[in-house]
Amino acid sequence: MTALDTGDVDELEQALVAARSGDERGFATVWRELHPRLLRYLRGRGEESPEDLAAETWMHVVHGLSSFEGGVPEFRAWLFTIARHRAVDRGRARTRTPALVSVPDPIEVVRQVPTTPSAEDEAVGNDATSRALALVATLPPAQAEMVLLRVVAGLDVAEVARLLDKQPGTVRVGVHRALRSLSQTLGHRAGGGE
Repeated sequence: MTALDTGDVDELEQALVAARSGDERGFATVWRELHPRLLRYLRGRGEESPEDLAAETWMHVVHGLSSFEGGVPEFRAWLFTIARHRAVDRGRARTRTPALVSVPDPIEVVRQVPTTPSAEDEAVGNDATSRALALVATLPPAQAEMVLLRVVAGLDVAEVARLLDKQPGTVRVGVHRALRSLSQTLGHRAGGGE
């Protein structure tokens, strides 16, 4: 994953300012830049329906955008904070609510026309990305969350520490250990130890 270059950040900053004042094109630019990262983060967390959760997250963003203050780094942190809180809330609700199983009407299943995946789904479904997210999922949950927020979401150490209520040093060490563990796992697999 590549970091945004200065031109992209300036364009995103301008789009964010426009979006805050209600400009739809500005919001579309912000959404196009950050939505794929948001989906990867939610998929990496193992969420059951990451697209629905991302939509909920963006709805919260839309409602609070006019009062949001800050630049792109603060917006990114705010976006992923909302997503994480929505995911935690959904997880709590799942444990309190019995699961309902719905059985589709067989006639409707036959009538359904297959759709082509969206560009975002194809990009996220990329084999390398899927393998990387699967590998991150093998980490202990706290380390996986740190890696997802640092690497996939692109948040800095201070933002991750604040979001997870940890010390920045704890985040640095946790991410370092997680990446070292992933590196060793990859080395082990490459060496034929799988």
